[in-house]
Amino acid sequence: MGARTFMDFAEGVSLEEWEAALAGGWSTTEDGNRPADTSPLRPFRHPIFRDVWFANLLSRFGGLIQSVGASWLMVSLGASATLISLVQTSTTLPIMLFSLLAGALADTFDRRRLMLVAQAFMLFVSVALSLAAWFDALPPWLLLAFTFLIGTGAALNGPAWQASVGDMVPRDDLPSAVALNSMGFNVARSTGPAVGGLIVAAFGAAAAFAVNALSYLGLLVVLARWRSPKRREGLQRETLVRAMSAGVRYVALSPAIMTVLARSLVFGLGASAVPALMPLGARDLLVGGPLTFGLLLGAFGVGAVVGAYYSSGLRQRLSTEGFVRSALLALATASAATALSASVALTMVALFVGGAGWVLALSTFNVTVQMASPRWVVGRTLALYQMSAFGGMALGSWLWGNVTERAGVDIALLTAAGVSLACLAIGFRFPLPAAQKLDLEPLGRWREPRLAFPIEARSGPVVTTIEYHIDEERLPESLTLMVERRRVRRRDGARHWSLLRDLEMPEVWIERYHTPTWTENVRHNERATKADAEVADRLRAMNTHGQRPRVQRMIVRDLDAVLDDADDTVTLDQPLTDPARQA
Repeated sequence: MGARTFMDFAEGVSLEEWEAALAGGWSTTEDGNRPADTSPLRPFRHPIFRDVWFANLLSRFGGLIQSVGASWLMVSLGASATLISLVQTSTTLPIMLFSLLAGALADTFDRRRLMLVAQAFMLFVSVALSLAAWFDALPPWLLLAFTFLIGTGAALNGPAWQASVGDMVPRDDLPSAVALNSMGFNVARSTGPAVGGLIVAAFGAAAAFAVNALSYLGLLVVLARWRSPKRREGLQRETLVRAMSAGVRYVALSPAIMTVLARSLVFGLGASAVPALMPLGARDLLVGGPLTFGLLLGAFGVGAVVGAYYSSGLRQRLSTEGFVRSALLALATASAATALSASVALTMVALFVGGAGWVLALSTFNVTVQMASPRWVVGRTLALYQMSAFGGMALGSWLWGNVTERAGVDIALLTAAGVSLACLAIGFRFPLPAAQKLDLEPLGRWREPRLAFPIEARSGPVVTTIEYHIDEERLPESLTLMVERRRVRRRDGARHWSLLRDLEMPEVWIERYHTPTWTENVRHNERATKADAEVADRLRAMNTHGQRPRVQRMIVRDLDAVLDDADDTVTLDQPLTDPARQA
């Protein structure tokens, strides 16, 4: 393309659109004016996501190479089969133990800095591991301790990284970004172990550990250069215990997220059979050796990469539930075909399909959780999702191993296929939500009221009452709305929610709830999202004569303390009222 042609083409086109065109992602809109991006690679238009993605890919390569080195070194040390199997356990166990804590940290601290700390910690541990291996000072228990510490760093990094994707790309690009992350992981998984085996064979385990240490440097540089979005610093930071309990409460009172967690648990239980039993399938069902196992592993990984690449186009054609049903059907088919096949080629085709189903289901669960979570809690919801999915996989790996010992690999795989079909069937009763339709941006209506006397941020408990006047004919509808109102209030941190009716004026209804401190009262009200506005607006509209509900805010005082301090007797019994404020 000549310079003049380029300038004619580029006139009036942004850099982002030009990059999308280079990625092959343009299609014209109906009016033919402005191009619409449909490429699965469109998140790469955003430089920070692109840079972090490639740096993270190298880091994952290093982690898989380190895992191969650790497993082989444990074998070389003459360790028992139990100790050898504990290498994998020591890497994944921290995800189960520390994910919720890591999610709370990701939501209460700067995510970029948290990732920097996690990466620096893993770099330090990897260097120490390399030195210990180089000087032959690495007994089995110390090797397990090092791999556990590296797994702890990964557990700390995981929720912050996943939650940061929403800071790097717009909401519309989030599904494709999550799919690209899954694709990157599977690209690394497909080739990383083979590269690790070559490095260990040529230079030893210490070299594999050193390569892993070097793999963190690129990500550290990229994160150090990134200027993440500024966090609002108005309120005192939540304590970790309170932040973790808030995350659990939010998920427990969010039916959409609970559905995803339950489905991902069952998914992990059934889907774990294919990767867990693949070595035994290669040996017992196909009568093969390491080469056969490598071919099967490669077919599964390539299927996952291809599935992730084409997930964006498939997502436009299918509903969220239809998408995950297709993925579960692919996994069930792969499990059954692997159990019944005696042909390497046929099994590879089945595992290719299973790998695609694996990544499509996991990315859908991940996207759905992110789309159903406001930014203030997304790190914790992702952590709980991760615990659910990994918990299902860990339980499934143990379960299918026991079934294999008693009934054989083929029976275990067929049973696992049945579990995947059961997860599909559960979707007819509990379908995944179309969470992308929710607008979870902060509502922004609430303003902190001017109080009649000054109080400290930690003062409390605070009792809030909202008085409604509801006509009798509108009562059934208003009570239905109050059920949803109660769920949202409790989900966002309110305690002791109750609904009162005036015995002398039956049209008067009072909504009442507590918050432990004034800060928590402010935090509770600021957590309201635009998706929550409909219930509040409809209740307000039901108020007789169009009047706004009357809001009162009162602080609970201990009577004995008030009597002990005469100076407080007058002021501390006064309610904090602000009738002009909306509910």
